[in-house]
Amino acid sequence: MASVLYGWGRWAARRRGRVIGMWLLLLALVGGLGISMAGPTTTEFTVPGIESQQAQDLLQKKMPEAAGGTVRVVVAAPKGTTLDAESAQSALGKSLAKAAQVPGVVYVANPFETQTVSPDHTIAFADIQFRERADKVPESARDALTGAMAPARDAGLQVEYGGDVMEPGLEVGGPAEIVGVVVAFAVLAVALGSLIAAGLPLLTALIGVGIGVLGAQLAANVVEMTSTATALALMIGLAVGIDYALFIIARHREQLADPEADVEESAARATATAGSAVVFAGATVVIALAALAVTGIPFLTVMGLAAAATVLLSVLIAVTLVPAVLGLLGERLRPKAPKARARKETTWSLAWARAVTRKPLLVLLTGILALLAVAVPAKDLRLGLPSNASQPAATTQHKSYDLLTKGFGPGFNATLTAVVDTGRIPAADREAALGRLTTSLAHVPGVAHLDTPVPNADSTLVAIPVIPTTGPDDKATTDLVDHLRALKADVAHDGGTLYIAGATAATIDVSAKLADALPLFIGIIVVLALALLTIAFRSVLVPLKAVAGFLLSIAASLGATVWVFQNGHLNGLLDIPTAAPVTAFLPVLLIGVLFGLAMDYEVFLVSRMREHFQHTRDADQAVTHGVAASGRVVTAAALIMVAVFGGFVFNHDPIIKSIGFALAIGVFIDAFIVRMTLVPAAMALLGRRAWTLPRWLDRITPDVDIEGTNLPPSTSGSQPDAESTRRVPEPAEPR
Repeated sequence: MASVLYGWGRWAARRRGRVIGMWLLLLALVGGLGISMAGPTTTEFTVPGIESQQAQDLLQKKMPEAAGGTVRVVVAAPKGTTLDAESAQSALGKSLAKAAQVPGVVYVANPFETQTVSPDHTIAFADIQFRERADKVPESARDALTGAMAPARDAGLQVEYGGDVMEPGLEVGGPAEIVGVVVAFAVLAVALGSLIAAGLPLLTALIGVGIGVLGAQLAANVVEMTSTATALALMIGLAVGIDYALFIIARHREQLADPEADVEESAARATATAGSAVVFAGATVVIALAALAVTGIPFLTVMGLAAAATVLLSVLIAVTLVPAVLGLLGERLRPKAPKARARKETTWSLAWARAVTRKPLLVLLTGILALLAVAVPAKDLRLGLPSNASQPAATTQHKSYDLLTKGFGPGFNATLTAVVDTGRIPAADREAALGRLTTSLAHVPGVAHLDTPVPNADSTLVAIPVIPTTGPDDKATTDLVDHLRALKADVAHDGGTLYIAGATAATIDVSAKLADALPLFIGIIVVLALALLTIAFRSVLVPLKAVAGFLLSIAASLGATVWVFQNGHLNGLLDIPTAAPVTAFLPVLLIGVLFGLAMDYEVFLVSRMREHFQHTRDADQAVTHGVAASGRVVTAAALIMVAVFGGFVFNHDPIIKSIGFALAIGVFIDAFIVRMTLVPAAMALLGRRAWTLPRWLDRITPDVDIEGTNLPPSTSGSQPDAESTRRVPEPAEPR
């Protein structure tokens, strides 16, 4: 691999104009198409085959008027008054009459007729039904609907909106995300010691992210793309794009510290050595993200593929555009006072390596116990999707949730729908069968009351709204759905089919589907890690140690996420409106992304150890040398990722907020506790045994040479790491 990348890097540095022009042309082409022909994105997370989706499909087929998007308009009387006042009723009536004229609206409920007024007559709600699905309702219709409620607002009524049509759109690129990028630039400037060099990773990463995200928007014309997918592609692409460029640029400047080093030769060697690690690490990220397809969940598959494509672009840019830019800038990237500077920069990382390896067993046990303590809350992990309670407190969605809870109880935010297919029940028996079902539904513990059943035109399908006593995020609501579904046998006995649907039931079904997919996905990731790291380091113990560290990182990251988002700690600091279950697809996503990033640091750190070991056969010195040589860059890379992901913690969208937090804390734990602390301690304990491979396995394992051992000797200057460029032969394993 290193030999191929060496030639590639030299070609890119020499043909820098063509390479830079090609990438800029691709950015302009994809960017232009992505902006002008961007496809629609959705905020719905649908999963084919789950019961709630089957019910939704059935409604769409047999009762399309009930399958469209809904808006729940919640109104509250001014303090000290009620909605019984003639002025309030008149204003609300005018507003609802105007709402009925909004294009696409097929039904508007009057709360005084449907009796959806609170017992104290201070709060009421009206459901408005659209013909189209929620994600198909245009923004103009939403604006027209809010405009229609002007008479109610003018009369002093508080008007708030809920329902799937009014789901808030996802916005990224706000002040918090920008601050994250600024922090990343500051870290780059300190790590590289040059403002010019610091700007390069940001520039190349933005090119890759621009192509990836705008390309995803273009792809949304042919595949259903969630808004979270494009945000994830931006988040991951920006972080890894900066890091991959940083590793190559740092290696290039390290080599240029030798006054005799040639710029093109250095760019080629940096691409061959650090670039090999980038390609290998990037491949693990791409494979891990693409492996999300094994969950069998379409929106998660698209999300993983969009992020994987952006990471692949980041890798290609790192090994083509970066060496081209290095060739373009030439001598301007050569550091000043190279020898003194180099000694100064490795002092802290060398001291850390010696401290960690002085008493490795104590360090290892302390670190493991600390991570297990952080992981404890993960045992109570509950999965779900954000309800309106999780939206920012200032939003109309959150206010409507609070008003409904105050006026009617939390269950009105978790309305379920019992969908009954009565097509196979004899027409004469349908009424009696439905009567028995409604009686059974009403007596299930946790049901507050039932609304009037709504049949379709030929009475072969009936929808019965079921109001729970508890809210959408309450575990009791999940138990209620299970109890309601237990009535299927009774309905089947009469010849019908019962489905329990609605947004809350869909959330429960999606969460269960994702929870079932977790063990398989973890198994695939573990096997993948063992295989890739065995190929990379030609070792058995190094991959086993890496996987154990990865599992510790995942457990601790999930524990911290549960402690904050589910248990409600740090809510004020992180602007989290309320405690709620963890986003259903976050664990799978965290495992896939963090696996790739953890392997990044493992490869960059351990490859320098192996490089030194191959030259000297001194296992102890290889550990300290590896940490000293790569510690500064790995630390900078981790800080950049924490800054980028951390910026998304302050995004208003609850899903992006939780993903940003989980990835930021996960990278911090994995980089600084696992890779920079536990890995050197474990490697010190393993000694030479870390680099052994059984003969039978050695014969079938390909030699990818990510350290650049087989590169031709440098034609100018000395090489930065090697006491000798000659590889010391590995002793044969005893029989």
